Amino acid sequence: MKLLVLGAAGQLGSTFADAADHEIVGLTRADVDVTDGAALVDAAHAHRPDAIVNCSAYNNVDGAEDDAATALAVNALAVRAMASAAASVGATLVHYSTDFVFDGRASEPYREEDRACPVSVYGCSKLLGEWFAQDAPRWYVLRVESLFGGRQARSSVDKIAAALREGRQTPVFADRIVTPSYVDDVREATLDLLARDTPSGVFHCVNSGQGTWADVGR
Repeated sequence: MKLLVLGAAGQLGSTFADAADHEIVGLTRADVDVTDGAALVDAAHAHRPDAIVNCSAYNNVDGAEDDAATALAVNALAVRAMASAAASVGATLVHYSTDFVFDGRASEPYREEDRACPVSVYGCSKLLGEWFAQDAPRWYVLRVESLFGGRQARSSVDKIAAALREGRQTPVFADRIVTPSYVDDVREATLDLLARDTPSGVFHCVNSGQGTWADVGR
């Protein structure tokens, strides 16, 4: 299977270089501007992938409040252009979303069929991206949470682990319950969906267990 991975230099995108038995074409921000619809179509036609895997994102949750235009351009409008590019070559579109499409007030783990209700610009931009991804002829939206691991280890989990190794104290939330997603497992889940020819849909893609950030740190 031939995969065109956008955002290939990022924490999740870089793991696809290790995907066995697949032809991986990785494009970084320097290779293609995901907010340029014409460039995305050109890339799709140049490589003719079986699937376009969107690992690019604007992930600055707080910054999105002051820079909504960029968050919407990367997390929403770019995904609409990717769906068009995928349709133009008959490719599947894989798009990664987030738990921030929910309001965080649930008392139990969210399910795929639960109603999305974002309370931030970032969450709204990601939910719009989910909707636009569905314009592709075949699509998967994988909601991930607190990605960690991989070659670009720079997530909250990775920072906590680094602080502990170095004997430093690090502040963590004791009132937010999370289920982080290990990037290698997210990659394998993605490849499994594609290999099984699974029907299009939204999937929650996290590891097992749950706990507060303090639990994670311990």
